[in-house]
Amino acid sequence: MIRRFVEGMKQRDSRRFFFTYLGGKMAGTAVVLAGMLGLAWYFGGQAGAQTADATQVPVETLTNVINPVNTVWVLVAAFLVFFMQAGFMMLEAGFARTRETVNVLMECIVDTAMCGIFFWAIGFAFMFGEGNGWIGHQYFFLSSAPATYGTTGVAFLAFWLFQFAFADTASTIVSGAMVGRTSFKGDLLYSIGVSAFIYPIVGHWIWGPGGWLATMDTPFRDFAGSTVVHTVGGVLALCGAIALGPRLGRKFKRDGGSFMVGHDMTIAAVGGIILWFGWYGFNPGSTLSAMDFEGIGRVAANTTLAACAGCLVGLAFMYLRTKKWDPGITINGFLAGLVAITAPCYWVSPLGAVIIGGVAAIICVLAIDLIEFIRVDDPIGAVAVHGVCGIFGTLAVGLFATGDFGVPGATGADVSTGTVTGLFYGGGTDQLVAQLIGSAFVTVVVLVVGLVLMFSIKAVNQLRLPAEHELEGIDIVEHGGSAYHPEFAYMGGGPPAAALSGARLLDE
Repeated sequence: MIRRFVEGMKQRDSRRFFFTYLGGKMAGTAVVLAGMLGLAWYFGGQAGAQTADATQVPVETLTNVINPVNTVWVLVAAFLVFFMQAGFMMLEAGFARTRETVNVLMECIVDTAMCGIFFWAIGFAFMFGEGNGWIGHQYFFLSSAPATYGTTGVAFLAFWLFQFAFADTASTIVSGAMVGRTSFKGDLLYSIGVSAFIYPIVGHWIWGPGGWLATMDTPFRDFAGSTVVHTVGGVLALCGAIALGPRLGRKFKRDGGSFMVGHDMTIAAVGGIILWFGWYGFNPGSTLSAMDFEGIGRVAANTTLAACAGCLVGLAFMYLRTKKWDPGITINGFLAGLVAITAPCYWVSPLGAVIIGGVAAIICVLAIDLIEFIRVDDPIGAVAVHGVCGIFGTLAVGLFATGDFGVPGATGADVSTGTVTGLFYGGGTDQLVAQLIGSAFVTVVVLVVGLVLMFSIKAVNQLRLPAEHELEGIDIVEHGGSAYHPEFAYMGGGPPAAALSGARLLDE
C-alpha cells in the first residue's frame, strides 16, 4: 500500500485525485463542525433564556440536549487528533532516510496500539482518576466508570477517547529524535514507560482532579498541552537522542559536517499540513464544550494565526541566513507556532497569537542550532519544535493572556473563578511565576526520569541497533523489507525492466 501511494504521488492524475479526496474529507468535517456550532449556538441561546426565565425550559431537558451535543463535539475533535498520527508518520518518514522509512511507519502504528491498551488499563486512572495532587487511583481498566466524566457532561468513554489521542501524540513525539538507530524492542519498551506512567502522572498534576499545579494559589494554566503533551514529549525525545548517540555517519556542523537530508519533502510537507489540520481538534476540542462557541472560534483563529506567523517568520529567518527558501524550516516553523499557541490559545488575542507564532519560529531555529552544537542527533527537530517551543508557549500564557477570559465550562465560558491575565496586559507577574514553576518542575522531572528510562533500556542492550545492522539498514534488519523496491526505482529514459518483463509475459 505504501509503495502504491509513493508511486501514485509521482503521477499527476493520482496527485490530483489524492488532494481532491483529502479536500473533500476536510470539507465534510467542516460541514459537521459547522452543524455542531450551529446547534451549540441555538441551545446556548436556550440556556441563556433559561437563566432569564426559569419556566421556559426545564434544566433536565437542557442537560439532555447539552451533554449529547458536547459529547459529539468531543468525539469529532478526538477523531481529528487521532488523524494527526497520519501526519506524524508522513512527516517523520519524509525527514528520514529511505532505509528507515518502514521503521518510522511501524513505530507510529504499533505505538498507537500499545498506548491505547496501556492508557485503558492504567494510564487514564493515573491521570484522571480521583486521588491526591500527584497521582490518581480510580478507573483502572475503565472500571466503575460513570455515565459522564466529572463536571464536563461529556460521555465518559468519549472523554477517554479524546484523552487517549493526546497520550498517543505525546508518545509519538518521542520517536522523532530517535529515528534510524533505535531497535524496535527499544521502541516498545520506552513507549510503555511514556504511555503508562510518565505522561499520565505528569498530566495529573495539571489536568487531573486535584492536581497540585492546577490548585496552586495562582493555578498553572495549560489549555491544550504545550506542557502536558509537547514539553513532555520533546524532553523525552532529547533523553532518547542523548542515550542513543548520533546515527552512524552523522557529522555535526561544528565538526565540518551538516544535516542528513530527508529523502522525501513531498511526504514531509503533506504530513505537516495534516498535523496542522489535526490541531483544529487538538486546540478547539479542548473546550470540551460545543456550547462555548465563541471560545471555539477564538481558539481556532488563534491556532491558525500562530501557524501562519510561524511559517512566514521561519521562512524569512532562514532566507536571511542562507539565501535559500528552506522547506524543512518552513514546515517546522508553522509546527513551532502550533506548539507554542497550544497552551495560551484560549486566553490571548489574535495579535498575541501572531506574535507567539512568529517568536516560536525563531526560537525553533535557534534551538535546532543549539541541539546541533551540543552534538545531539535529532533528525526531525522534535526537541526544538515540541520541547523548547512547548516551554515558550507555556510561559506565553503568563505574558500574553488578555484578562478577558476565564475557563471553559460545560455550558460555555466560566468567569466565576476569575480571568487569566498576563504581564503584558496588566496582570503582574503572578501568572508568569506560576507558569515558570510548572514548566521548570515538569521539565526537570521528565528529564531525570527520561534519562533513567532510556539509559536503563540501553543498559540491557535493547535501545540501539548493533552497528552492523544499522549499516545494513533498519528496515531490512528489523522489518524484513524496504519501503521502496528496486523495480520502482528506475530512472532511465525507457520503460523499467520489470514493465518489459511483464509485457513479455502477457505476450506469451
